[in-house]
Amino acid sequence: MDCLFVRHGIAVAREEWEGKDVDRPLTENGRRRVRQVADGLRRLGVRPTVIYASPARRAVETAQLLHDLLARPSLMQLRDELLPEASPAQVVRLLRDLTPESCVICVGHEPQLGMAASVLLSGRATASFPLKKAGACLIELPIPTKPGRGVLRWWLTSGQLRAIGKGAKRSEVG
Repeated sequence: MDCLFVRHGIAVAREEWEGKDVDRPLTENGRRRVRQVADGLRRLGVRPTVIYASPARRAVETAQLLHDLLARPSLMQLRDELLPEASPAQVVRLLRDLTPESCVICVGHEPQLGMAASVLLSGRATASFPLKKAGACLIELPIPTKPGRGVLRWWLTSGQLRAIGKGAKRSEVG
């Protein structure tokens, strides 16, 4: 199974937002960058079968853009396991019921996604694997999913993914 962790795009700054943190939206720049990241993911061959997203607005907006822009139709679900206060163990449990041919994208927050990645890769939760905003990593997981058994295929920043996407557009034109 392929598992992608994607951190939400650039959101309105906390100090500029008067409402609840869970309601902070993406900025226009954040939406633009997520669309460009989707181009990069498409070029890398990402074809999700399911997209899980934190119910926080910035994660939902990021997931919706990915859902709309990636080529393969996929199921999108909001999952409390991806809220910032959820534990990495909850994320690992969320992945256990997926099939071997699944390609799941989990859209959430830091430090939770990086810690979940560390559990899948090393068996221990550590803050040594941070994801930048709209950054992503691809981890190949065995079925059943177990901590420490994942294989890292790539870990890319938003800028790297956007550059990959721009390369795809240039080659499509030329």
